Amino acid sequence: MPFYASVTTPLSWLGIALALSATAYAGLSLWAWFRCERANKHRRANVNDQASRPVSVLKPLHGAEPRLYENLRGFCEQHYAHYELLFGVRDPEDPAIAVVQRLQREFPQLPMALVIDPMVHGANHKVSNLMNVLAQARHDWLVLADSDISVTPDYLSRVTAPLNDPRAGIVTCLYHGVSHAALSSRLGQLFIDDWFAPSVRLAHAFGSTRFAFGSTIALRRDALEAIGGFDALKDTLADDFWLGERTRQLGMHTVLSDLVVGTDVSETRLASLWHHELRWLRTIRAISPLGFIFSFICFTWPVLLLALLLSPSAPCLVIAVFGGMARTARYLASWRSTARPSRWHDFWLTPFRDALLLVEWAGALIHWRVDWRGQVLHARDHAPSRYP
Repeated sequence: MPFYASVTTPLSWLGIALALSATAYAGLSLWAWFRCERANKHRRANVNDQASRPVSVLKPLHGAEPRLYENLRGFCEQHYAHYELLFGVRDPEDPAIAVVQRLQREFPQLPMALVIDPMVHGANHKVSNLMNVLAQARHDWLVLADSDISVTPDYLSRVTAPLNDPRAGIVTCLYHGVSHAALSSRLGQLFIDDWFAPSVRLAHAFGSTRFAFGSTIALRRDALEAIGGFDALKDTLADDFWLGERTRQLGMHTVLSDLVVGTDVSETRLASLWHHELRWLRTIRAISPLGFIFSFICFTWPVLLLALLLSPSAPCLVIAVFGGMARTARYLASWRSTARPSRWHDFWLTPFRDALLLVEWAGALIHWRVDWRGQVLHARDHAPSRYP
C-alpha cells in the first residue's frame, strides 16, 4: 500500500488521531517516569527515622506461594525499632502456616503472631482475614501488605514516614514485577512494569491520587476507624481502592510512597495469566469506566499499526516513528528500576504484550464476571455508583 503525501479521507484523519494519541501517551508516560524519579530522590533524602512509631504489620495469607518464605522473611529483617508481624489464615490446614512457623523459629526475638480464624465476615475473604488479624494488633500505626510482596530493609521506615502528617489518610506503594523464566511470567511482568506502573505515574504527575494498592497500605488506626473499619470494606471487590477512596472522601490525603516494592508474577500458563489480567481490567472498568474506555491508547504498538493501516500517509508514518521511539525509551526507563536480567531481554515481547492487552481490554468490555481464589463476583456490582 503506497504512502501518500496528504491526508484526504475521514479514515485517514482517524488514523492520524490514533497515532497522535498513542504517541502522546508514550511520550507523556516517559516524562512522568523521569519526573517521578527526581521527586523520589528528593523524598528519600528527607526520610526522618526519628519520628517513627511502633507499627503492626498485617499480612493475610492464603496458600503457599512459590516465594512465600523469601517474601515474608524480608518483613522480618526490617531496620525499624519497634514493630510486630501478624499473619492471618482461615484454614487450619493452610500450607502457609508451616512457613510462618519456620520464621517464628528463625526470628524468636521478633514479635510475630499467627492468627488462625475461619470466621467469614463478608463476601471479601481477604478483608475477613484482616478483620480477624486486626483484633490482635497492639499498635496504632498499621501496615497492610499482600503476601507476594518483596521488600528491602528500609521498607517500614519509608512507607510510614508520611504518617507523621495528620493530613495523610493512607500511604501506598507502586510495585514492579518479579518474574521467572516462563513466558507467561515475563509477559505478566511487562503488564505491571510497562503498562500499569507508567499509567499510575502519569496520573499522579497530573495530580490524581485516586488509587491505593494492596502491595502496601500504611495508615493510622484512627483513619481506619473513621471510615468504619474493615467492616465497611467486607463486601467490596477492590478493597484496597475503597480503603483509599473512603479516606479521601473524609478529606484525608493519599500519599504515593517513594518506595517501589516487588511483586511475584508466578503464572506458569498463558491461560492463568489471561484470567488474572482480565479480572484486573474488569475491576478497573468498574472503578473508572471512562478512564478504562480510553485506556486503549496505552497499547502503543497495535494502536500505531492500526493508525498506519487507516492512514498510510507520510504524516502518520512520522508520528508513528516518534511514538515507537518514545515507547522504546519508556521500556528502557522501566528496565532501569526493575530486576530484568538484561536491557533488551524482553523488549521483543512488547509488541505481543501490547496486542494481548488490547485483546484483554476488549474482553473486559464484554462481561463483568470476576473469578478470584474460588469466588465468583461481578465487577459491576462494585462500581463507585453502587456505594454511598
